[in-house]
Amino acid sequence: MQKITPFLWYAEKAGEAAAFYVSIFPDSRIVRTTGLPSDSPSGPAGSVQIVEFTLFGQSFTAMTAGPLDPFNHAISFVVDCDDQAEVDRYWNALLADGGHAEQCGWLKDRYGVSWQIVPRVLGELMSSPDRTAAKRASDAMMKMVRFDVAALQAAFEGR
Repeated sequence: MQKITPFLWYAEKAGEAAAFYVSIFPDSRIVRTTGLPSDSPSGPAGSVQIVEFTLFGQSFTAMTAGPLDPFNHAISFVVDCDDQAEVDRYWNALLADGGHAEQCGWLKDRYGVSWQIVPRVLGELMSSPDRTAAKRASDAMMKMVRFDVAALQAAFEGR
């Protein structure tokens, strides 16, 4: 059992959001949905829903408990991708039905959660001992919305 579990507070639709994420990522499932058995500041007994789920084998908890603080970039999730096909698959899936794209591989899904969909090679390019080539890759990255692996590699190589 992991010691730290990300906890996501949704104003509404935590169960729907968890089901959405589970449908996108492998090794993912809803573990349990529980109605809070006591009255709380967020609502009467049973109205606050707690959803335990896993994504890629990582445990998460989500709660539908009314508005408190909206999601923002201060807490977000990075998805490391092996290739362009994986970048495209997660990018398109998380943007579906109301998400919106942002700069440098960032997006907000339709529930307001921020994700960065990153090709694993980007870290290798930017940490290269060839700092001139690394800067070219970084400069190319700064102009992208969805990451383009071939364009990042071409920039790194000076093409």
